[in-house]
Amino acid sequence: MSQELIRSLVVDNHEHPEIESGDTVKVHVRIVEGARERVQVFQGLVIRARKGGNEANFTVRRIASHGIGVERTFLLRSPRVEKVEILRRAKVRRAQLYYLRDRRGKAARLKERR
Repeated sequence: MSQELIRSLVVDNHEHPEIESGDTVKVHVRIVEGARERVQVFQGLVIRARKGGNEANFTVRRIASHGIGVERTFLLRSPRVEKVEILRRAKVRRAQLYYLRDRRGKAARLKERR
């Protein structure tokens, strides 16, 4: 296949910012409940970002009530993802931040990228 054909096949319905691991993001997700639709915001730290055209995805982790960690994986080009806001970028030295699952409080802090 030619490069132009491949580029035209990649569906890019939204202009999302370049998401990298270590970013703190707000993901606006469209939720369907019966006949109603609403937008729910999921805010947390990107612990993994995978590229790959239409299959590009990223995993966001946040601490819910009672200190329970919640992770959600989003398809970047899904029609359910309304928009992605980057609140802060952190300086990280690895692609997957799975080690943060075992850390709590101040031990889980990341330095901000300048």
